[in-house]
Amino acid sequence: MIAAYLPVGSEPGSVRMLDALLDRGIRILLPIARNDEAGVPMALRWGYYAREELVDAPFGLREPANPVAGSAAALAEAQLVLVPALAVDKRGNRLGRGAGFYDRSLGFAAQATPLVTPLFIGEIRDELPAGPHDVPVTHAITADGLVTLGAGTWQT
Repeated sequence: MIAAYLPVGSEPGSVRMLDALLDRGIRILLPIARNDEAGVPMALRWGYYAREELVDAPFGLREPANPVAGSAAALAEAQLVLVPALAVDKRGNRLGRGAGFYDRSLGFAAQATPLVTPLFIGEIRDELPAGPHDVPVTHAITADGLVTLGAGTWQT
């Protein structure tokens, strides 16, 4: 099982990619993003991708209609997590959209699970600002291939 996302705007990725994975029998978790009653972003909930069963959601997203029971913890079962970003740096720090949904959620993934950010060429930077709440990703993937990120592990 993998955790993925439906791209928004010009983000890398596609529904065709998700459909191809589904056709190969791979279960796909997609995020369900919500704020709490005070308007603070919560950890993502997750639901299974099933082609025609997506609904319009807040933040201009499309997402599964029904979350998996205990869905924040469902991420622990994923063997791979695809994480959206506008850019990453060589240490794995990710520039997201600023709400912190993924930073609140990635801690539910198993420690050895690769956290991979699909990017366009040129979106890997030398350094990005990061705070103590930011969760780094382990890899980036571009048209040039897979890049290992992290302290002392920069490789293409």
